[in-house]
Amino acid sequence: MKFISWNVNGLRAVYTKGFEETFKNLDADFFCLQETKMQAGQLDVHFDGYESYWNYADKKGYSGTAIFTKHHPLNVTYGMDIDEHDHEGRIITLEMERFYLVVVYTPNSQEELRRLDYRMTWEDAFRDFLLKLNEKKPVIVCGDMNVAHQEIDIKNPKANRRNAGFTDEEREKFTVLLNTGFIDTFRYLYPDTVTYSWWSYRFQARQKNAGWRIDYFLTSQSLEPMIKDAKIHTDIFGSDHCPVELDLDI
Repeated sequence: MKFISWNVNGLRAVYTKGFEETFKNLDADFFCLQETKMQAGQLDVHFDGYESYWNYADKKGYSGTAIFTKHHPLNVTYGMDIDEHDHEGRIITLEMERFYLVVVYTPNSQEELRRLDYRMTWEDAFRDFLLKLNEKKPVIVCGDMNVAHQEIDIKNPKANRRNAGFTDEEREKFTVLLNTGFIDTFRYLYPDTVTYSWWSYRFQARQKNAGWRIDYFLTSQSLEPMIKDAKIHTDIFGSDHCPVELDLDI
């Protein structure tokens, strides 16, 4: 079973850059999007054989997530059922027969870390949310989690030490999440591989491969025997992120 996650940085924009062809070529069972930056009715997106589910931010042109699935879910929920966190369209959860699939677009701590305190509150709430799901059945989590966990996951770790996405606080929260029973699937399979999933639009960062790995697939530890492969599709353009993939024998 193939899972794809992609922060498209505006679905309407990436739709003009070959999104349909990429979608069809990847041929995923589940195709998850972050940062759709749209409201209902702004773009007519349908693919034969797929159902789609959307979570829109209250604020126009901001955040937002979506899932396209070949498999009809038992249940779909949006957000964490916490009002403080549920107005930016950041989470969709599909309950399937054998697992939960959660797509997330984690809040960015922003310049001068002005949203870091909120990010810490979010991280604790999201971890609790995942652990409650995990009590019932295994969980697959994907999305732009806005943190480069280890120094191997960022081109210039020393220069970015106190920048959003590479603070000690954000990295520690990611460590805590993994330690509660989740696997970073790409790093699990490829502990020494240097590759990135996001590049700034500035300074020709992508051409120089000065990037960050901030897009992830995490799974419950109980799914470890089913992990077949994890990929980062650095050859696919259209956004400042590239798609990431998880293949599970489930």
